[in-house]
Amino acid sequence: MDGADFGVYLHMPFCVAKCRYCDFNSYAGLGGLIPDYLAALAAEMEAVASQVARGRARTLYVGGGTPSLLAADQISAMIALVRRLFALPESAEVTLEANPGTVDERYLRDIARAGVNRLSLGVQSFDDTRLRSLGRIHNAAEAVAACEAARRAGFGNLSLDLIYATPGQTVAELLADLAQVKALAPEHLSLYALQIEAGTPLAADVAAGRVEPLSADSAVDLWQAAAEALSASGYERYEVSNWARGGQEGDLLSCRHNLVYWRYEEYLGFGAGAHSYFAGRRYANVAAPREYVARISAGREAVLAEEETSPIQAARDALMLGLRLNEGVDPAEFRLRFGVDLAADCASDLLALSGLGLVVWPAARLVVTERGRLLLHEVLVRLLPELQVA
Repeated sequence: MDGADFGVYLHMPFCVAKCRYCDFNSYAGLGGLIPDYLAALAAEMEAVASQVARGRARTLYVGGGTPSLLAADQISAMIALVRRLFALPESAEVTLEANPGTVDERYLRDIARAGVNRLSLGVQSFDDTRLRSLGRIHNAAEAVAACEAARRAGFGNLSLDLIYATPGQTVAELLADLAQVKALAPEHLSLYALQIEAGTPLAADVAAGRVEPLSADSAVDLWQAAAEALSASGYERYEVSNWARGGQEGDLLSCRHNLVYWRYEEYLGFGAGAHSYFAGRRYANVAAPREYVARISAGREAVLAEEETSPIQAARDALMLGLRLNEGVDPAEFRLRFGVDLAADCASDLLALSGLGLVVWPAARLVVTERGRLLLHEVLVRLLPELQVA
């Protein structure tokens, strides 16, 4: 394997309880598997590291599931292993996802000492009724307490996840959530619209008529109200669903690891169900945690599916991801990386989209407008089929 600097993702599929809306690769009741799982994770990293010819990790993200179910010494050992195997710098961003109902100040101090310097709390809402309807294990008071404990533990880079467009949610209710965000002043906020995912309890409730999802028009109203409120609170959107405040140097405290994905750069994923993109190849591990452990323990690869990425697919993926960012896509750089001339291939479509107020074009960078973000699917439907590799 050969590559430049890359991100590293470690997946922890363990949860106290499965949320009603969640279709992530996560499982309740598997806590007893954690020691064997971490041993398998270490073995997988050792095997992959022996194949990486050059480059080093630039970010580390520990996601799930609920990684905060791991003990601090287990987290410390994982971080140390990534530093040793992939030359992760001491100054690199190291993010750990946590559920507010699973942490206290002592634990947060311990993981900070272990090397975690960015904490991502899955708050989802500050409304107890909504938290119960989503199946979250924490309440609003515990969410606030976790944020305050993180500050006392020394975290200067705190990120919160919120979900909006939940059934029956009003603009006033969302603004109340965002007022609490303003009061807690996290450096980063991810604000995602609720998705009704097939196979989840929430989807079953919707199908049975027990729950009525919010209309698309109501979701747009919430989106626009959130954008105004967050901008007034000093946050800047740098990606469709992500907001950040400025740091000491004036730079936005965006999630550096997720920028690896959105800028179509390389990353290595480890653990059950983890995905990777490296040296022109995409691959995914087996999802079931017990099968993952069994494969690694038997000396087999965890990879279940893989594919070589064609030049045209790479270009399409990069454009689809890049247009989610405020910075957009640099056509000159895009041509150098992928051999695709956006200005030539998409000339008429770009002008038409510009006329509709969906993109800024012609310009040094191709970016979508605020209206274009709401209609990003339509923008991509126009542009992606037109791409040609020279």
